[in-house]
Amino acid sequence: MATSDDERFEPFDVVVVPFPYADRLAERRRPALIISNRRLALYGLVWLAMITSADNERWPSDVPVADLELSGLPASSVVRPPKIACIEPSRIDRHIGRLDRAAARRVSQRLRGFLG
Repeated sequence: MATSDDERFEPFDVVVVPFPYADRLAERRRPALIISNRRLALYGLVWLAMITSADNERWPSDVPVADLELSGLPASSVVRPPKIACIEPSRIDRHIGRLDRAAARRVSQRLRGFLG
């Protein structure tokens, strides 16, 4: 079920969304990390970073999710900062958790590295 447009999400919340593939016209419901703040929400948008299984081939920029209980993730996972998507907040299915502070700091550093 989609969330209401007035529901607020914070940076580093873990949510479930239809995340678009970069290499084909398809989407898959998966966990993602909110990486934008409320200033972007004024435009009716939210930026997300992909969360994927830690079993997948590792990328140098991957950030491991240390606290699975806090994040709401069922299995060992990593945030993949190079894979971001821009969606409307109403497409967020549900909030499942939050990234721990240390991992959030590492994700922020990796994102800044791609912007600089």
